[in-house]
Amino acid sequence: MSRQHFPAQDVSPRSREYEGPSRWNEYLSQEVTFQVEPRTSRNVRSEGPAQSSVGSHKGLNMLWVYQLTQVAEGLMAKIYRLNQILDYPDTAGHMFSEAFWKSGVFPNLPKICTILSKKFPEHHSKLQLERVDKVAIDALNDHAEVYLQSLEPWVQLLLDLMAFREQALRLILDLSSTVITLLPHQNSLILHAFMDLFCSFVRVNLLAEKIPRKMMLQVYNLLHAMLRSDRDCDFYHRLVQFIDAYDPPLKGLHEDLNFVSPRIGEVLEAVGPIVFLSTDTRKLRNEGFLSPFHPRFPDILTNSAHPMRAQDLANVTSYRDWVLIGYLCCPDELLRVTSIDIALVVLKENLVLTLYRDEYILLHEEYHMYVLPRILESKKMAKSGRTKQKEADLEYSVAKQVEKMISEVHDQALSSCDAIHRERRTLLKQETGRMVLFFTDQPSLLAPNIQMVFSALALAQSEVIWYFQHVGIASSKSRAARMVPVGIDPNDPTIGFLLDGMDRLCCLVRKYIAAIRGYALSYLSSCAGRIRFLLGTPGMVALDLDATLKGLFQKIVQHLESIPKPQGENIAAITCDLSELRKDWVAVLMIVTSARSSINIRHLEKATVSTGKEGLLSEGNAAYNWSRCVDELETQLSKHGSLKKLYFYHQHLTAVFRNTMFGPEGRPQHCCAWLGVASSFPECASAIVPEEIAKIGRDSVQYVESLIESIMGGLEGLINILDSEGGFGSLEMQLYPEQAAILMNLTSQMSSMPSTKSPKGASGFHFPGYESYPESNSSIKMLEAAMQRLTNLCSVLNDMEPICVLNHVFVLREYMRECILGNFRRRLLAVLKTDNDLQRPSVLESLIRRHVSIIHLAEQHISMDLTQGIREVLLTEAFCGPVSALHLFEKPAEQLGGSATEAVCSWYMENIVKDVSGAGILFSPLHRCFKSARPVGGYFAESVTDLRELEAFVRIFGGYGVDRLDRMMKEHTAALLNCIDTSLRANHEVLEAIVGSIHAGVRIEREANMKQIIDMDTVIGFCIQAGQAIAFDFLLAKAAGTALEDGAPLIHSLLAGVMKQLPDDLPEKKENRRVRRVANSIDVVVDHDSEWVRAILEDVGGAYDGSWSLLPYLFASFMTSSIWNTTAFNVDTGGFNNNIHCLARCICAVIAGSEFVRLERENHHKHSFSNGHMDETLDSEVHNGSSAEASIKSLMQLFVKVSAGITLDGWNESDRSHLVPKLIFLDQFCEISPYLPRSSLEPHVPYAILRSIYSQYYTSSPSTPLALIGASPSHSPAVSLSHSSPAVRYPRGDSTPLSTANDSGHFKGSSIHSQDQAYYDADSGSVKNRAGRQSGPLDYSSSRKVKFTEGSTSGSSSRGPSPLPRFAVSRSGPLAYK
Repeated sequence: MSRQHFPAQDVSPRSREYEGPSRWNEYLSQEVTFQVEPRTSRNVRSEGPAQSSVGSHKGLNMLWVYQLTQVAEGLMAKIYRLNQILDYPDTAGHMFSEAFWKSGVFPNLPKICTILSKKFPEHHSKLQLERVDKVAIDALNDHAEVYLQSLEPWVQLLLDLMAFREQALRLILDLSSTVITLLPHQNSLILHAFMDLFCSFVRVNLLAEKIPRKMMLQVYNLLHAMLRSDRDCDFYHRLVQFIDAYDPPLKGLHEDLNFVSPRIGEVLEAVGPIVFLSTDTRKLRNEGFLSPFHPRFPDILTNSAHPMRAQDLANVTSYRDWVLIGYLCCPDELLRVTSIDIALVVLKENLVLTLYRDEYILLHEEYHMYVLPRILESKKMAKSGRTKQKEADLEYSVAKQVEKMISEVHDQALSSCDAIHRERRTLLKQETGRMVLFFTDQPSLLAPNIQMVFSALALAQSEVIWYFQHVGIASSKSRAARMVPVGIDPNDPTIGFLLDGMDRLCCLVRKYIAAIRGYALSYLSSCAGRIRFLLGTPGMVALDLDATLKGLFQKIVQHLESIPKPQGENIAAITCDLSELRKDWVAVLMIVTSARSSINIRHLEKATVSTGKEGLLSEGNAAYNWSRCVDELETQLSKHGSLKKLYFYHQHLTAVFRNTMFGPEGRPQHCCAWLGVASSFPECASAIVPEEIAKIGRDSVQYVESLIESIMGGLEGLINILDSEGGFGSLEMQLYPEQAAILMNLTSQMSSMPSTKSPKGASGFHFPGYESYPESNSSIKMLEAAMQRLTNLCSVLNDMEPICVLNHVFVLREYMRECILGNFRRRLLAVLKTDNDLQRPSVLESLIRRHVSIIHLAEQHISMDLTQGIREVLLTEAFCGPVSALHLFEKPAEQLGGSATEAVCSWYMENIVKDVSGAGILFSPLHRCFKSARPVGGYFAESVTDLRELEAFVRIFGGYGVDRLDRMMKEHTAALLNCIDTSLRANHEVLEAIVGSIHAGVRIEREANMKQIIDMDTVIGFCIQAGQAIAFDFLLAKAAGTALEDGAPLIHSLLAGVMKQLPDDLPEKKENRRVRRVANSIDVVVDHDSEWVRAILEDVGGAYDGSWSLLPYLFASFMTSSIWNTTAFNVDTGGFNNNIHCLARCICAVIAGSEFVRLERENHHKHSFSNGHMDETLDSEVHNGSSAEASIKSLMQLFVKVSAGITLDGWNESDRSHLVPKLIFLDQFCEISPYLPRSSLEPHVPYAILRSIYSQYYTSSPSTPLALIGASPSHSPAVSLSHSSPAVRYPRGDSTPLSTANDSGHFKGSSIHSQDQAYYDADSGSVKNRAGRQSGPLDYSSSRKVKFTEGSTSGSSSRGPSPLPRFAVSRSGPLAYK
């Protein structure tokens, strides 16, 4: 520690003997709150010389009393800091830690220093230290100056302790011998000043034992001798005597305070009744000492029922300390007859005696070691008969009782102290709670009862501090005995109630401070007349007061009469300083309580008591107390209600808070008080130790942050309890259809068995009405309690004032907002995934809605918009990219969002579009979803790709989520289209040769050329993957359109209307292209697939090569692939077993999209070539949308023609099973394409053949599937292969269905196969026996270009027909095209 903090003073004998206040300037520079009123002490101090000159012969100079009490605080602060620096050494056992030697105070030479300490008080010259450690002595010699300087400030502390002892003892002796009376109700001001100095003197000397005084002095003197030719320092021998006299401290205290012992005994006897009252909880409650009204006399205020004793309860903490310290230092006073009960009642409820901050001594051990021997000695002396027999017997009897009390009270304290204080805390919890309610309702009664409020605050303060002082205390009967830990319940909820009660009482006092001041001013105004009357009574006139005293009385009356009269609303504006009044009253007391004065306190009482009213002293003391309620109310409130001492127990404070705040008896509103405590923590810092301010500030901020973290953790816990399956989840349980079916079956079974009473079925779901069962009550009550606690906590945090700790301001509302939204974000990310895999979007949506409903419940009690915050969280999680891109302003830090969207979209890409897990993902055109052979994660693919699930995805993540998934699929598809481009360029020559052979009609050459195409099966695989992506994006667009139509129908209709009016010129304007893409993303365009592929090719610059003109031939060559040998049609899904139907979607989209891009590029080139000046000839050649559609139609017809030709060329092969899937594939291609009529295949393949094929599929019994290589998955068959809604069920039982508008596009079935026809529901897959049925594959609605009036019916099968000659057995009639 730097020396400038502890300047070395002149230590010459003359300066040490000087007893004036100037010696203590270093200690008097700080502002410390102590029991005597600070402002009075400062005023007295400033007027000190004048007062002492006036009343030096007859009055008491109280200046030094206040100063030395403050000096004691400074000395203890230094001792405390030194103890910290030295790592709390064990000076009695000479045990010193490693940190002790590294602290820099002592030389790091343990052997020499410890020997010097152990051999104290022997002089170092007699110890032959060179024999002990020659190396250490040499090191000391080498660095003696440095070591001396590091020790000098602390040796100065020893000098200060010695000087303080001398001056304090002289002052205590002077007060003890000159003060006439020391009674609480007569002379409380001087009594408190005297006892505070007495207790401070004892505490300083007890605390000094904790620092290595002996080692400090001995090492310093050794170093001084080394530097000053073996000459001791001037003060060495006096310090040796001082330290030796106080080793142990209580030995010196017993000797030094023996002369003042009788006065201490008188004081302790005088405060005994108040101490007894404070321990009698029943009397406090029954007599209403802490209640605004007397319980038995409700018509009178408690304040007027017993004013002095109720007021004195505010000082009971000091009285208890006086008792503990007084009897410890003056043990002979225990032999008074009444003292034993006073000591017993205080010793029984305390285990430690606090010295300073969190430093303490074990109380009962000290009494056993230092008080009991004195009592035994007195007992022995009484037994020896050194006095008269009667007095000896009484003394012996009392000594024996005291001995028994001290011997037994320790065990009583260990077993009962916690129970005693718990009962007291319960009383104070009730009384402060009632007090808060009463004064909130009747604030006008707060001012008359302000002293009672101070008493309640002081008692609660004492109990809270006692609780934390005794946490973790271990006590034993002797130092060698086993330590017994004291059981303090860390889950005691009364602490929170007391803190809350104190905080609310203080807030009430501050709120109505103007009313209290007004009441106090009124009292003082009336008091002026009473004092003037008392001064004019005959008794006072007869006293013949001297000029000094008479002048002081006149000044007091003048002060009181000059007080402004409070009128109306201007009370708050009145400012008056009554410090002069208090200073003059203290001056009167100093004169009249001195034995040297001719007029003393007894004279005044006798002169004024005959009036039948309060005496002059009582009126003056009351005026003094009420004057403090005018200009020092905040100081009094801080004295009685401040919990700054809890800083030294802030770790215990945090632990108790966490254990009790959210316990069964915890109250959310208490958190205000727990946090508010920290505001006063920095006041603990002592100005004499500058580094304390920063440390205490840091600890205070850390304490608040720790508590806020706990509070927010509790808030999250409450929200998550309500958001759990046992919370709101049990009230709004939604079943999946299959679960509902199981539960309905169970319910019907249970209804047939009335003996069964179980409210829960085997399915794990509750039956309706389960809340009514008694066993469900607890869960419902738990929900109600959690809701109540959540709303209370939100309301409290919302209304809480900001917590200010030094320059830190904590606004709990902001923390709460961040907590709720942060928890929402974490919850969102947590429920995205289940134990197995992705959560179903519909379930995820319901979970989010449930959590949002809880936040809305809390939002009703918060004056801020949490809904906006929820939107921000969802936006942040939906938007992939830097959040700053969403705003017009720049943010300093780039925060990347979209983690939730990224996770969901990546899952869909990996598991559905790419099928990396190999789950056999197939697109089902019939059901508009993807299906899987085995579960993908926790669900089958249809559970997460159904349109309802995708709509839920859109509702959760909005347009940004759709864009992200669309972008990921575009990137994937762009890579696949690049493979097509690569294949076209790699096979350019071969494809040209194929074109020539096709036009020449040379089959053998064509087949030979087609076999030369490189990696045909690989390209087909890529195309199928692209088709899957196109199909998934189509479903996503459908879902997005539905969600937009539901949520914003005007925007949806606007886009749909704009698309009808959008010009189809090529090249398209940038604005038009952008609108078209937006419209395509919500499926309000005619051809979603081709527009999507067109956008991809435009973005990546694809389809620029001339080889793209050969695209139909490349696709037609796919008909020669071996993949068709393992392809089978599946009537249940309307697709093929290997997803080859996605190839049709890909071919259709890629041909149309690439043609659009090619024509647009040509037109753009023409615009560039003509430099914007096109003549009419060029203008006529520019393509528009119609010509583009015509071009696309011709390319698709070319593909169909060539593909059909290649397919039918295999008619005469021995294995013709591949022909069936090829023909169905081409039929589906014509159905998918919006550019081809359904009849486009008729010129190449007669529809009679197709109808025969479909007949084979739909007439085959499910039990006898048709054989085909590579069987398709066998599922429940369905009737329709179309994309329409579920089939219409016919009510009639005859063989021919009714002809209605709904089925006008279906085939009319004959009666041959309709007798035992099973009707299949396409959505549920369940079988229902019906007479009528709908025909299957060719669904020609009114929107199609071709309608069929006639058709054939067939059975259902998932396997294709074979062999092909059965085509001739077609039972259908001729086809008529309209």
